[in-house]
Amino acid sequence: MQRGLPTRPVPRYALGMILQTQLPYDVSQLKPLPGISPLAPADWLMVDDAYAAQMAERTRLLRDQREAVLQMLPEARPAAEELLDLVLEHLPAGFEREEGRVTRPDGGVVALDRADPMGTLGHLVQEDLCLLEKQGDEHVLTAAVLCFPAGWRLAQKMGRPLTAIHIPIPEYDDSIARRVQRLFDGVQPGRPLMRINRLWHDNPALFQPGPRRDNSDRGHPAAAPYLRSERQCLVRLPVSRAVVFSIHTFVVPRAAAGFSAAPTR
Repeated sequence: MQRGLPTRPVPRYALGMILQTQLPYDVSQLKPLPGISPLAPADWLMVDDAYAAQMAERTRLLRDQREAVLQMLPEARPAAEELLDLVLEHLPAGFEREEGRVTRPDGGVVALDRADPMGTLGHLVQEDLCLLEKQGDEHVLTAAVLCFPAGWRLAQKMGRPLTAIHIPIPEYDDSIARRVQRLFDGVQPGRPLMRINRLWHDNPALFQPGPRRDNSDRGHPAAAPYLRSERQCLVRLPVSRAVVFSIHTFVVPRAAAGFSAAPTR
């Protein structure tokens, strides 16, 4: 059996059209950056109506493009194993844990492979999971399973600090960078934080690694048919002190998010 892979077949979903029916929050008015709110630990991980479809896509990407969606520096292994344990403790309703394996809400069975902690996580939950560890004055990306990027390539960000990771984002100026670093420094175990964003797209595909400035799938807010929103959470690991940056991706038709229909083009 391949590492971490579900032990039963998963269905195919045509053309990457994996959509939720609605968003669980209001994106019409977003908070200014960094836009953080407190979150109960029990509400960290989610299962939504696109779970089976998103997990099928994650399985495909981890099988066919593993190096593009999973990276881990050698020094990150202790934190990655700690993250696996924390996720197993916080799995939401619908998961069944047995000796050495977990049955998912869609019926897929995932072997708990501690030799491949990030891969195992990638087959368990919808969230993309990034590990950032403090090196000097900044947090550095040391491991990630990132199946659903929105405009960035994981290989280009590994081993880089927060400021370098966010260089292509115009609104991420020096002031915001300092505030975000203070935020990462201040995250406490058992007290996760959450923020949401809003992105307009012409293409609903989940795997969009191209840079923002070159991505033709970026839609104009007044016309794009799809709204993509990331529910981003920060969680402190108590032993390694690494910070987990988790991303739960939603893609819905614009009307499902409460916006008027896009004009015909």
